[in-house]
Amino acid sequence: MPVPQSALPAYSVGILCIGGGLTGYVRTRSVPSLIAGIGVGALYLWSAEQIKNGSPNGIEGALGASALLFLSSLPRVTKGPVPILLAVTSAGAGIYYGKTLYGLRNHA
Repeated sequence: MPVPQSALPAYSVGILCIGGGLTGYVRTRSVPSLIAGIGVGALYLWSAEQIKNGSPNGIEGALGASALLFLSSLPRVTKGPVPILLAVTSAGAGIYYGKTLYGLRNHA
């Protein structure tokens, strides 16, 4: 069973994604930013709740959200600091949840 502290990165990145999507919409009226930010953020928050409650698939959900955010950020990395920050943050979260999942699967 995952430790509840494993939920903290997912809560953090989820809130940042939702905030970023809202900010992108307010500043540029970007509906794709709004939808993507809320969608990926919601997946992170759902995963965090699953992890916190010891329910299944929380770590997998957070790892999937990290992969989704990373892959969608890569094509835009040269366009400024925000896509770079998204790529780095999602890579860090992906590494964390990948290691956590690997550890759980090998010690279960």
